[in-house]
Amino acid sequence: MKKDLGSVLALYPTPLVVVGTMVDKKPNWVLVGHVGIMGHDHIMVSLAKPHYTNRGIRDTKVLSVNVVDEAMLRKADYVGCVSGNKTDKSEVFSYNIGPNSAPLIDEAKVSMECTVEDLYETKGFDNFILKIDHTYAEESILNASGKIDYGSFKPILFEMPGYTYLKTGDTAAKCMTLGKETK
Repeated sequence: MKKDLGSVLALYPTPLVVVGTMVDKKPNWVLVGHVGIMGHDHIMVSLAKPHYTNRGIRDTKVLSVNVVDEAMLRKADYVGCVSGNKTDKSEVFSYNIGPNSAPLIDEAKVSMECTVEDLYETKGFDNFILKIDHTYAEESILNASGKIDYGSFKPILFEMPGYTYLKTGDTAAKCMTLGKETK
């Protein structure tokens, strides 16, 4: 029998990312666990309204979404522990500026440079609707077809109820194969 947990968000775990944007001509980084896919070329990043980063996103209309792996987890966790309102986080990561002027983390194996298309506000949150303009991936994690191999990349996932970082694991099955085997 299932128990009613109320209106609890149960879509975790989600990919853990570090969002970067320019605030007062300096990069600022924030750890984000609330990200969502809105289509093949659009995503959503949800940030609590008080975040320092929100001001930069609103001003510049561009940001980077840098997918966290285990190698960058310590720094990623740090930028989630301190506020840009009180701490200059501009030098935590080495970075390059993308074509749209968003700071992209050098050590992130996957980074997306995005443009804000819309802002959907909910109680306590700014939900930025983003168009993906550029996706950059280290060649070492690409398969023979030139696509990201998540088995070798192994991004970190964020699980909300326990505030836990999870490692990605083994492949369970190839998509659209199990249904063909079942009749």
